[in-house]
Amino acid sequence: MPDRADHVRPENVAPRWISRHRPPEQSLFSGIYGLVLASALVAALDATGEKADPGPDALWVLLTALASGAAHGYAHVIAQRASVDGAATTSRRRSVLAEWPLVAAVLPTVGILLAAVAGWWAEATAVDAALLFNTVALFGWGAWAARTAGHGWPSSCRAGGLDMLIGLVIIIANALIK
Repeated sequence: MPDRADHVRPENVAPRWISRHRPPEQSLFSGIYGLVLASALVAALDATGEKADPGPDALWVLLTALASGAAHGYAHVIAQRASVDGAATTSRRRSVLAEWPLVAAVLPTVGILLAAVAGWWAEATAVDAALLFNTVALFGWGAWAARTAGHGWPSSCRAGGLDMLIGLVIIIANALIK
């Protein structure tokens, strides 16, 4: 029997549908980064004893994501500039614009906070909902990435579970700090 891990599909390819819908590595990286960023921000902005104000909190989450995406993309530009000629090229502009998944990943959190602004629920409930959503989304991204890499369901669920731990750590830290 060949020496291979039991958690990887024998043909080392994902099922056809999953392979066709494989997320680019940059999207996975930025999406997961955005979810973790949104979770940390929403937990930090939900201070105990302060007047609830989810509108500015939503704006801060969005602006921080935009600034983080721009900074990360610009860091790629600086690295490319240092390694080749100093002229800005289209590919370097694309490096900055390629960070859109980071901003897209925080939009559910922003939407949940804006629902609190509309009075659909209290800010504390919105924070809890955003943290739960982001934690479940981290599981989904991790499991999806593992499936597209050809891993079976048990291994993919373990990978998703490990990604989900990041969200759980933020939830636990939020509870302990309050």
